[in-house]
Parts: sequence; structure tokens; C-alpha cells
Amino acid sequence: MDIVFLRGLRVDTVIGVYGWERQIRQTLSLDLELGVDVAAAAASDSIADAVDYYAVAKRVTSFVETSEFHLVETVAERVASLVLAEFPVSWLRLTVSKLGAIRDCQAVGVSIERKR
Repeated sequence: MDIVFLRGLRVDTVIGVYGWERQIRQTLSLDLELGVDVAAAAASDSIADAVDYYAVAKRVTSFVETSEFHLVETVAERVASLVLAEFPVSWLRLTVSKLGAIRDCQAVGVSIERKR
């Protein structure tokens, strides 16, 4: 299985469990690895035969920006479900990082793997 990836997709959203967090937007960073077979796309050199990573990025960004979450776990599950439902991928690995959530820590987050 081949992998198409997006690394460091930054999205601002409302996320957190504390009252002050519900009043602001915070930045998440998403890393996606999408399990696909790239042979057809490589042979045809046509976007019609490929997973359009631009379309994936736009859809995920739109979804996360217009939603509100308490937990990064929820973000991860919902994004994974969306990608598997809307794009021709057989599995995905997704890391959602909440940047600057803890002092002196670059990021906290969760990594999940899901398959169709």
C-alpha cells in the first residue's frame, strides 16, 4: 500500500474544556497519512486517478474551522470518519496536535489509525 501524506496542516478552531478556551480559537496541526494505491495515477498522470490532497486539505480545514470541540480525541475521530467517507482511501493515520497547550511543551495531541 502506498501513502499520500499531508504534514503540518494548521487549522484554527474552538477547542478545549476550560471556559476561557471556549472563548478563543486555538491552532491545531494535523498530519495525515492516507493509504492508497498510486499506480493508476502514476500511469495516467491524471488527477482524476489520484487522491487530490488539495481537496483533502480544503475539506478537513473547512470542517475543523467551522466546528467546536472539547477534546483532540474528538477532532481526530471526526476527521478520520470524514476522510474515509469522502475520499478513496483504504486507511489513514492521523495525528492531531494542539500547539502550545502546555507551557514549555511544543504540542500535545493524539495519533489514531482507522481503516475502511
